[in-house]
Amino acid sequence: MDDRGNNVTPEARGNTVTTIRLVVAEDNLLVREGLLSLLSTADELEVLATCESLDELLLAVDEHGPDVVMTDIRMPPDHSDEGIRAALEVRRRHPEMGVLVLSQFVDPAYALALLEDGVSRRGYLLKDHVDDGDRLIDAIRSVAAGGSFIDDDVVDALVRGRSRTADNPLATLSDREMEVLAEIATGATNATIAEKLVLSANSIEKHSNSIFAKLGLAQNDNINRRVAAVLMFLSGQEISG
Repeated sequence: MDDRGNNVTPEARGNTVTTIRLVVAEDNLLVREGLLSLLSTADELEVLATCESLDELLLAVDEHGPDVVMTDIRMPPDHSDEGIRAALEVRRRHPEMGVLVLSQFVDPAYALALLEDGVSRRGYLLKDHVDDGDRLIDAIRSVAAGGSFIDDDVVDALVRGRSRTADNPLATLSDREMEVLAEIATGATNATIAEKLVLSANSIEKHSNSIFAKLGLAQNDNINRRVAAVLMFLSGQEISG
């Protein structure tokens, strides 16, 4: 993710392309083989292991230490939210490791749960778009580089579901509020943002609350306003404030 929180690809190191090492978790054989076929089209990607369950995935992560985990959102043992649980566990065990979740569900609640503990090195891509090899590979690159990648349809669903004061609520933010939101999108804490923008922590808190209010994000125990604001920011990257 760059300084404005946009999806980014890894920088070339010298004249070589850095290999991105993957562990892939998908319990459906046909889908798994299709994914492997798409991944084989990119020379920089190396698949270290494939898994069919949450337990297998966590073992493979510890054994191989990949750069990125690509996982289905539902798989054994419960076929519920294993991909999200895997991402949370990977964050705890290996904070430097990226996770790209593949899902057939547009419901933004899954994306919010994925990003609850931070947006860096996290991606959410709909399976309907996996056959777009370029998009899949771009998502992997973004996550491997320390950024984020959220499927456009998921962002659109979130934005449509929020009350807005204008056709594009981001247009109501001041230049300073856009600066603060861009820093929030990098996963920075209020203290870090305050230091970077040479402001007090209290000022950042006030700007954050103003951003949430303008974006129509009321306090709600069921939604993380910080994460929701980031998703809305990513959906309107062309807005400059």
